[in-house]
Order: sequence, then structure tokens, then C-alpha cells
Amino acid sequence: MSITLDIHLRKPDKVYHEGENITGTIVINTPTDFKHDGISLSMEGAVNLQISSKNVGIIEAFYNAVKPIQLLNVHCEVSAPGRIPAGKTEIPFDLPLQARPNKTLYETYHGVFINISYGLRCDIKRSFLSKDLQKAQQFFVQYVPRPLEPFRSINFTMNPTSIMAKGTGVPDFLIRGQLDSTYCSVFRPFTGHVILEKCQTPIRSVELQLVRVETCGCAEGYAKDATEIQNIQIGEGDIPHNIAIPIYMVFPRLFTCPTLITPSFKIEFEVNLVVIFENDYLVTENFPIMLTREL
Repeated sequence: MSITLDIHLRKPDKVYHEGENITGTIVINTPTDFKHDGISLSMEGAVNLQISSKNVGIIEAFYNAVKPIQLLNVHCEVSAPGRIPAGKTEIPFDLPLQARPNKTLYETYHGVFINISYGLRCDIKRSFLSKDLQKAQQFFVQYVPRPLEPFRSINFTMNPTSIMAKGTGVPDFLIRGQLDSTYCSVFRPFTGHVILEKCQTPIRSVELQLVRVETCGCAEGYAKDATEIQNIQIGEGDIPHNIAIPIYMVFPRLFTCPTLITPSFKIEFEVNLVVIFENDYLVTENFPIMLTREL
């Protein structure tokens, strides 16, 4: 049996707000006692930026912009050099979750070109004849929820003159709809409805796409990339005319966050309503949305 090192957080969901304390226990299991040269615990948070390959020609201009942005950096000595007895040893810890001076703790976010992550790392130093022990534990940062603002519904119309069409000869059609709001809470689904009033060509599918728009920038310029998060089908086949088709989409937890705009990067979101006809013509209506964390 080898030595095992683990970090147990008191909160099962590992979700914390700025100003709270990160509490938990360092757990060491060892079949025999061993000597160590010190135990330390670090808490870090950073924004990692990456430029997509299509912007490879301007990477030099973004050299400073793509450096990791450190939001949080706390280091403490848990134990001076000594010995750990055989069996199970538990060492409690309590660290305040506070940003570095002149920095802000953004929400945890996992994107394609932007990642905001937070974590704990425990290191047990040992002599040169023995391998050091290390254990990392991720936790999540979220904003404190605010009261929800009233919804403002939006009506829209799709026809051959209003949409972005791929290909030529798009059939004559008319779709009307309503979004309950483009100001959305990540706690609540994106809702609304669409109504097909007329169409010369049968429809094969009606889909709803959630898209993230990530921008990495600096004084020399910026790189903007849009990637699809999820796609759900809300209508299949030749849907009937003049019947309201409901729109209902839940925002995924880790791949969305409140809309974030900073001098170095931006995280924004859009929803596309996509209509695919049986002859493979595709039309799209784009709706920029604002995401918040409101109850």
C-alpha cells in the first residue's frame, strides 16, 4: 500500500462566492510513518487565453494579451518539517477567498479559447531519495445571485428578406415568433415560441443553437471566435402551419457564465434559430443574449 494524499472540501458542490472561506481537510493515508520536509497548501485562480489557429498570423501582436491573468494566489505552510505517523492523518484548513489587489474574481468558465479556473494544491516535500507528493483539487466560483429583473418579450419575423440564407433560391416563407426575454438568467430556461405561417417548401427541421462568442484582445487588436455549445431540435419534419411551437432550452452549467466584458477578453452568448428545408436550404436568425446570475 502506497501513501495517498487527498483534499476534501466541506462543501459537496465545491461552489463558493467571493468573501467566503474555503474550508476542508488534507487527508494523508500511509501504511508506515515517514519523514517530510514540510507541507504547503496553495490556492490559485487564473484566466487562460488562447488564440485560435486561424489567427496564427497575428499571434505576435497578442503575445502580452494571451499571457495567463492571475486572479488569486495564496500560499501557506501547513506544517514544518517532521514525521507523519502510520494510518490516517487529517489536517484542517481555512482560507479566505479574496482576489489579488486590483483584480476581480470572475465566475468559473470552461470555453474553447478562454478558461477561468480555480484550484487548491497540496505539496508534501520529501528527501531527494523519495518522491514529493502533490494533490490538486478544483473548486468553482460563482457570483452571488441577484434579484431577477422583469422580462421584456421580443417579437420577431423571419422571411426571405430578413434572414441570413445559405445558397440561392430560398423558398417563400413566413415565420413569426416571440422570445420571452434576451436578458436571461443561467438559472432559468430560455423560452418563447415560433409559428410557421406559410412556406412553399416542406421543412425538415427547426433547431435552436446556443453559441458562445469569445474575444481575446489588446491594444494591437483582437481575435473573435464563435463556437457552438449545444443544438436542440424544436421541430422535426413538415411542421403544421399556424401552431405555436414552444422554445425551451436549459443553459449548461460549466459551458456558460454571466456575460463578461473586460479590457483583455470578452465572453458573450448568442442564440440562433435555424430552419432547414427538405431541399437542404438553410436559413438562420441570430439573437444576441445577455446572461446573468439572477434568481
